[in-house]
Amino acid sequence: MSVLPPTGSLIPVDAPFSAAQESWLAGFIAGIAAAGTKTAAPAPTTTIDVLFGTQTGTAESLADQLVAGAVARGLGGRATALDDVSPDQLETMSHVLVVTSTYGEGEMPDNAGLFWDAIQASTVPRLEGLQYAVLGLGDTSYDEFCQAGKLLDTRFEQLGATRVHERVDCDVDFEDPAALWTAAVLDRIAAETGATAPAGATAPAGDGAPGGTATTRATAAGGAGTTRASRPGSEWTKRNPYPARLVENRLLSDPRSAKEIRHYEFDLGDSGITYAAGDALAVVPRNDDALVGELLTHLGATGDEVFDGRTVRDLLRDDREVRTPSKDLIADLVQRAPSSELAAVVAHGDKHELDRWLWGRDVLDLLRDAGPNAPGLDALLPFLRPLQARQYSISSSPLAHPGRVHLTIASVRYGDVARRHSGVASTHLADRVAVGDQVGVYLQPNAAFSVPADDDAPLVMVGPGTGIAPFRGFLHERAARGATGRNWLFFGDQHRDTDFVYRDELTALQESGVLSRLDLAFSRDQAEKVYVQTRMREQSRELYAWLEDGATFTVCGDASRMAKDVEATLLQVIAEQRGNGDDDAAEYLADLRRAKRYVRDVY
Repeated sequence: MSVLPPTGSLIPVDAPFSAAQESWLAGFIAGIAAAGTKTAAPAPTTTIDVLFGTQTGTAESLADQLVAGAVARGLGGRATALDDVSPDQLETMSHVLVVTSTYGEGEMPDNAGLFWDAIQASTVPRLEGLQYAVLGLGDTSYDEFCQAGKLLDTRFEQLGATRVHERVDCDVDFEDPAALWTAAVLDRIAAETGATAPAGATAPAGDGAPGGTATTRATAAGGAGTTRASRPGSEWTKRNPYPARLVENRLLSDPRSAKEIRHYEFDLGDSGITYAAGDALAVVPRNDDALVGELLTHLGATGDEVFDGRTVRDLLRDDREVRTPSKDLIADLVQRAPSSELAAVVAHGDKHELDRWLWGRDVLDLLRDAGPNAPGLDALLPFLRPLQARQYSISSSPLAHPGRVHLTIASVRYGDVARRHSGVASTHLADRVAVGDQVGVYLQPNAAFSVPADDDAPLVMVGPGTGIAPFRGFLHERAARGATGRNWLFFGDQHRDTDFVYRDELTALQESGVLSRLDLAFSRDQAEKVYVQTRMREQSRELYAWLEDGATFTVCGDASRMAKDVEATLLQVIAEQRGNGDDDAAEYLADLRRAKRYVRDVY
């Protein structure tokens, strides 16, 4: 068999492929060419250490794809959470690729904080022999866009490491830039190290591939960690969601409640999707037709106008974010309407004041604020970000609920008589999807947040409001597994009579012995507000005893307030019970993190 000619001669310049797809095709054809030589590739002499920092599992998935791409090029590869790597281990590595998201206001994700603290120490070893590159994942709607990746990139450079490729900061539509970065970085390392692709190897999906699943997975031969196996059903993605049938939608909260919390069940049918308790499910929403109609009316458009081959009405309903204004749109409106209320707030230069003013306002609100200076339809459309799937913590166990996946979602509704607002996905499910209808979904695995592997280990769960979702799944999972470990749930909301969701289930789990302890905190049932952290302080001695007995401490819910308050309370409990001061408590909590016994699913 003759070797195929160079890739460039096989892909016409006008071929209808994206840059990422062309990159994948180049690797695919090169793999065929390499296979045609019928020569065995030498064993890998260079190992790529892919270090990931993740909050929801996306960076971990990309890390696995990077390892598979490295193996396809004849390189060794292993994926490891950043917190599982010490500075001494880092010093022994030759090639490091970092993939990290950013959490909160520019903070490291939960499984990268200890690593970041460690490499900032004055005693950290120099890294002159290390080559590295960083891929950041983020969202440009946040001020500290991809800040974790930026910080790590700078710190590696400060320690003397050599940047093998420039950092790329990805927005919410990360697939194409991540694929191009992956292909460029791995191709360069393979070329510089003389790696040879194994016969018949092809680049896996996620390495610029237009579709399919990664079939190559590497197992570390030692070192800091191993990669995880791909799950069946992983062909269902953001670009190719599975049309799951909604089979149940029931109200959990009392109709008198100030909140509307609903329980949803989806039939996974023949999707092949397999999930674990602790994973999330992404739901592909549609914007409300009524809101789209209001927006079109304001713009003086019919909706039948065509943009990028589609009617504008369909585009606004299915593909564009019209609830949350983009930063680019805000900047454009300030320039167009310098006398607007928005422009006045921006002129103060106070980020928190701007955030307060923007809270709850959507694109239509801002266009009305700009008055006659607001952009028209053609000028507006480029400023609308792609409509994103919403991720929800799964509230079921695959062992207890085979073939189905459950979600527990609060319907977001706010505003006044003049204008009512509603959440995109939550009210899409509550109001516009009937039982029997199909909804696009795909799995977002989260290996860092799961039921303890040891069925005998104690488990503490803190999940107020809809934060109970994964813990309902945890409890059903442990019951189905026959786990003997004790389970303690801290749950709360505003009022016991109206907001005690899953009351009957939790009572039954208590009576059966699965739920060992249930501490409730209903904040507005008494004059002084009581929260889950209040109950933690009340039970500080017992809570510390559980930790000393090997308990895993898990948290789910609001990241900006609740999760921070719970962590502060946990540190107080540890400091009080150990009696060795704040630094000792902080180190104790760090040890829990290292042992994967303090984990959070926060948003």
